[in-house]
Amino acid sequence: MGRRLIDHPPSRSTSASASSSRTGFLPFPEPQLYRSISQERPKASPPGVNGHRPSRSDFGSASLRLHQDPSTASFASAVSSYYATEDNEYYSGEYGESDKDLSQELSSLSLDSEEGLRRFQTGDLPENDQDWHRLVPPEAIEALGKQEVQRQSVIFEVFKAEREYVADLEAVQEVFIEPLRNAKPPIIQSTSLPGFIAEVFGNLDQILAHHQRMLGALFSRQREQHPLVQSVADIILDTTLKSNFRSAYEVYIKHYPLAESHHRKELKRNHEYQVFMQSASADPRIRKRDLITFLSRPVTRLPRLNLLLEHILKLTDEEHPDLETLPIILEILKDCIKSTQPGIEAAEREIINMDLYYEGRTLVHSGPASRRTRTDAGWSAWSDLMVALLDNFLILTREEKRPNGIVKRFLISRPLPLSYLRLGSFDSPPEMRRERPDDGRILESLRYQNVPLYPFTIYHASNKSNRRYTLYVASEAIRKKWQSSLVDAIGVHKARQEGNMWFNVQSLSDNFFRMGVYKATYKPNVNLPGMVTSAVSFRSGSKRFIAVGCPTGIYVSLRGQENFRKVLPYGNPSSLAAIEGIGEKTFNKFIVHYDTSVFSYSLEIIARVALGQAQIGALEATMERIAGQDSNVLFCKHIQIGQRVLLIYTSKRTLHVTPTMHALEAVDISEMELTPRRTQGPPMRGFRVFGDPGYIPKDAYDVTPLIKTIGICTNDGIVIVDPTNQISQSSPIYTRLALIPHGLPQGRTDNAKPLGLARVDKSELLVIYDGCYITKHGAPSRQCGYMRWESPALSYVHRGDHILLFSAYFIEVRNITTGQIVQVIEADGIRLMFNPYMVKDENILVAMRGGKDDESGISDKIAELVETSEITTAAPVTVPAMWDDWDM
Repeated sequence: MGRRLIDHPPSRSTSASASSSRTGFLPFPEPQLYRSISQERPKASPPGVNGHRPSRSDFGSASLRLHQDPSTASFASAVSSYYATEDNEYYSGEYGESDKDLSQELSSLSLDSEEGLRRFQTGDLPENDQDWHRLVPPEAIEALGKQEVQRQSVIFEVFKAEREYVADLEAVQEVFIEPLRNAKPPIIQSTSLPGFIAEVFGNLDQILAHHQRMLGALFSRQREQHPLVQSVADIILDTTLKSNFRSAYEVYIKHYPLAESHHRKELKRNHEYQVFMQSASADPRIRKRDLITFLSRPVTRLPRLNLLLEHILKLTDEEHPDLETLPIILEILKDCIKSTQPGIEAAEREIINMDLYYEGRTLVHSGPASRRTRTDAGWSAWSDLMVALLDNFLILTREEKRPNGIVKRFLISRPLPLSYLRLGSFDSPPEMRRERPDDGRILESLRYQNVPLYPFTIYHASNKSNRRYTLYVASEAIRKKWQSSLVDAIGVHKARQEGNMWFNVQSLSDNFFRMGVYKATYKPNVNLPGMVTSAVSFRSGSKRFIAVGCPTGIYVSLRGQENFRKVLPYGNPSSLAAIEGIGEKTFNKFIVHYDTSVFSYSLEIIARVALGQAQIGALEATMERIAGQDSNVLFCKHIQIGQRVLLIYTSKRTLHVTPTMHALEAVDISEMELTPRRTQGPPMRGFRVFGDPGYIPKDAYDVTPLIKTIGICTNDGIVIVDPTNQISQSSPIYTRLALIPHGLPQGRTDNAKPLGLARVDKSELLVIYDGCYITKHGAPSRQCGYMRWESPALSYVHRGDHILLFSAYFIEVRNITTGQIVQVIEADGIRLMFNPYMVKDENILVAMRGGKDDESGISDKIAELVETSEITTAAPVTVPAMWDDWDM
């Protein structure tokens, strides 16, 4: 479907319990639990040692007793015998009467807490009571040492965290997956639903099954040993040792960024899916959390479990067997986390939305190819690839066959968008590759044969040197097939792009602004205003104008005409701005930042001078120097906050190191004094001071407007300030140091600068650096991390649902929510001139290399990006009798 131009854009389930017949949890040889300093064998084996895990029936009134070391005063089980005397004798049960009475009393009191324990395990206990000390008699807490109290509290956190984790995964199954499958009418098309569920929820059911079994075993242990749980390490070790447990996490975590992307995309385009998610959030098990929170639970589960076990290890006594078991578990978890980390890093560092589930997505051509690389020794090494040409991307992958026979394909480079794909040579002579025969014969395998391979070259238009690929195929016919497939795919993609442009480039001027060439320098009458450096669009009365700054001054003309008239002598102004009005307020200001000063003129008089209806002297009489009298202005920008228009500028005095930020409020012309001003000094009539000046980082270079605040761009990040009180409200929101740990490589930030912030929705912002999604508090909001632009961005514009990124040769248009490339505009010497963020019915202005190159010089073109709207096809009107005579 095409697009047309528009002038103005518009109850928890019970977890599975462990089998009661299961007695051994450690697959390793049983550790020596009853050690003394001399490591002698104990004289007698206490009951329950040989494989039996003690239950409450094994504990008599003397089942809990005080450790003989008064400094620790911890409880020890006579059955488990974790604590032994120095002569390697077990406690014989002969205590002082006070100790015996205390143990009996604690045992009786612990039975009274069984109801609380049952309610905890079923999730019915109030949140405030879900702590170990709330389920344990005060006498037990007083008798235990501080270290053992902390240890039991952390062990209880293991139970609690595992219960909540399993409950959340079960909620995903019961609240999200099953209702999606059973919805009538379907929320997602039945043909796409299985693939969608597989992509978004992955192998979550496998992870849930592992943790349901582990939670059952943990709850069984808790019921047996509460209030003094000796260990949970054997249960966790038994689970983590399973290879399918670790592989389930590896598969899920590496796929998670794609799962999140598919969910966000469906949420954006499917209204029924949005309604479903809103209704699901009302379920009490969801507690108003979004699906992303649940999908990210497995990503953080193992690191959090690792932290809990490390804490338990620090609190464990020297003679406890957990000192041997816990390090084993931690090493397993460490290896598991490390094995998933490359996938996390690769996915978190970059978001590439290839729109694979679009209904019209097609695989144009695919096949094997080889690539030649040069090793450190200087020899050329060959690598075998599988190349896939889609109708929107070219993908280079490497195949890897797993022991189970499954073939996995891994990307060897970033996918190449067809908008940037260019073709190089397809006629180079073949090259020879030495190969061994693969026919199974031993003698033949010792010989080599030369196989001819036919090369062809493709490259990325914005990175011709670093993203240039020479691929080799087995025959000339295959090479020609690749060439024709690539030409056809690029041509079809270009036609689709041109028929569905989100922004159409329309020329406003391509003749007046000329740059000198050798043959034009000898013509004294040739008008050479020079290259465009700034421009702004504005209205005066019913007419629309464009003002342009260039090396010879500031020129103004009616839009669409080449009758530019010079109105001001300022050559190469840093910026131009037109402040017309808001609502019933009229400001009538034309702002010029030239050199180190900021000037204000009457917008109405500017228009009249451009039309030849007023003299330059009348314009000069309206001039106000609003900044730069006693300091140098570094940059300025006007913003809108509520019903106020503020002019924000930074200035620095001579010999001062730190610049100062100022805010001036534009004054309605009805409030300005009626008497003419006879001097050019203060007080100002068109502006008044707003708020207090404040110091900002010395490397600040731009301002980006937000809703109620502004962002100050610096080399190391973006600082958010309230322009009404910069001193007390300033706070850095997003610095380079905060960016790197979440995936953006340091090398990519060394020479890059943050360009600003764009609001995605009420809770999320996009940092225009390489794009990184963050919350309003500055924390990264997506596990995926950041988007890398296909061409290095020098400036940007946020317009509706799109973010436009401007580089020297390309304008890259992306969907701001998904990051998907929807349009690429190519030209030479592109510069952003005017961002109409305050005037929505104005279009974006850009300058670029023009189409004229003659004796009058090389033209510099000014164009506007006109937003388009979708063409809706009206239903055909049926006239029954129209074709009767045709007998059709």
